[in-house]
Amino acid sequence: MHANDSDSTSSVTPDAEAVDCSWMQRALELARHAEASDGEVPVGAVLVLNGEVVGEGWNRNITLDDPTAHAEIQALRDAGRRLGNYRFPGTTLYVTLEPCVMCAGAIVHARVARVVYGARDPKTGAAGSAFDVLQHERHNHRLEVRGGVLAVEAGELLTGFFRSRR
Repeated sequence: MHANDSDSTSSVTPDAEAVDCSWMQRALELARHAEASDGEVPVGAVLVLNGEVVGEGWNRNITLDDPTAHAEIQALRDAGRRLGNYRFPGTTLYVTLEPCVMCAGAIVHARVARVVYGARDPKTGAAGSAFDVLQHERHNHRLEVRGGVLAVEAGELLTGFFRSRR
């Protein structure tokens, strides 16, 4: 089994499971905000350090006319402003959709310690679905990846969004 194939919670303690679900709920709130307020693809991200939010973001590609304005990038930029740094050791990034290659690269460079995501992205996911950027052996930084946290809810948000646009 690949490290990010942990859709089951068998290796996660009940306390850790509760913490992951709680922070993913916040990421889902941000995803809903992206859709409701900005008409964006509903993806949200929260960067957490020692139980505190240090960065938040949601998709803003359309709003900002910026192809790099994914939720993860927005959360990393927010953390940089708040912390006055570009590296975030010891942090966990919670994101409702498996990061893409661009976001995965930024996550690695930011030295995020752990990524927890909701829905898989079989077409462009870079945490093991289509690519495995987050745990590639050539990187000098290793991070933990856990997928599938509140995946049904995250997936339904995305499915509903795209269905409404067809």
